[in-house]
Amino acid sequence: MIPPSMIALDSAVIIIVALVLTMGVRAVRIVPQARVRIIQRLGAYHRTAASGVAVVIPFIDRLLPLIDLREQVLPFPPQPVITQDNVTINVTSVIYYQILDAKSATYQVANLLAAMEQLTQTTLRNVMGGLTLDIALTSRDQVNSQLRMVLDEVTEKWGVRVTRLELKDIAPPKDIQLAMEKQMQAERQKRAAILTAEGEAQAAVLQAQGAKQALVLQSEGQKQAAILRSEGEALALVTVQTAQATAIRLVFDAVNASNPTKEALMYQYLQMLPKLAQNPANKVLVVPTDYAGMAGIATALGRIGPSAALPPANGNGSTPPVGPGTAITIQREDPVRAIEASRGAPA
Repeated sequence: MIPPSMIALDSAVIIIVALVLTMGVRAVRIVPQARVRIIQRLGAYHRTAASGVAVVIPFIDRLLPLIDLREQVLPFPPQPVITQDNVTINVTSVIYYQILDAKSATYQVANLLAAMEQLTQTTLRNVMGGLTLDIALTSRDQVNSQLRMVLDEVTEKWGVRVTRLELKDIAPPKDIQLAMEKQMQAERQKRAAILTAEGEAQAAVLQAQGAKQALVLQSEGQKQAAILRSEGEALALVTVQTAQATAIRLVFDAVNASNPTKEALMYQYLQMLPKLAQNPANKVLVVPTDYAGMAGIATALGRIGPSAALPPANGNGSTPPVGPGTAITIQREDPVRAIEASRGAPA
């Protein structure tokens, strides 16, 4: 039978081993990556445990909650803000920050997130209160820069760096939204009317320029056509005159080659006189005053024809001399025979 003293000794050993194991487990702590822990010894700051294994003294050292060193996002609820022109708008913002000094973030401010939220809201009111509604809606980058500058000055002693601050939403009241929509529609209608008027003006100018160019081209075309027509008519007239000159030369050469008599030429001239008189373009007909030759031809022709004769001027039947004012009546039967007879008649 085991004596009671041995049983008590075994129990004490077991208790001591359990206590040592418990203290060993509590003495070794694991800190994740990108996080740190503040170690307090007897209630005072001792050191900052970085990522990895941290050894502490149980019941003497105390570990505060993990502090994340990564960049974090902190959204804020909509905040009512009054602008410079007395318009109340709801602004929703979001802030990006990063803890650089865990000791300052723990001991310099009691509640870091609440302090940053209140600081952002008050700074936002100050910045938006100095801007009108139109500028606040269109100058978000300027507002963001001013807010981040003010927050950096305050949060620097907290060991926090504000990397970015964005205005997520700016919501004006419903009546302001309706007025802005109407103003936008009026601006768009005005712009459309201006663009339409400019388009019509440009179209009118282009049409006038087109009409002007068309008239210029038409005038140039008519000018060129008139020039070409004149050149063509001149060339045709030269061609016609050349052809007539050639025909006259050929006729003249043929006449000269046939060696006609003077009587034949006079006869041909007598045949052409009626045709010249019939031409409506001839207003004045010039007849030669040398009728003696014509009378000779008429006498010769009268000897051949039975009814072709000159009227006797006296009782002995002789032919009177022909002069100006004497009428000649010729009845032609055979001109060729008359010309041949005139050649064979005695002088």
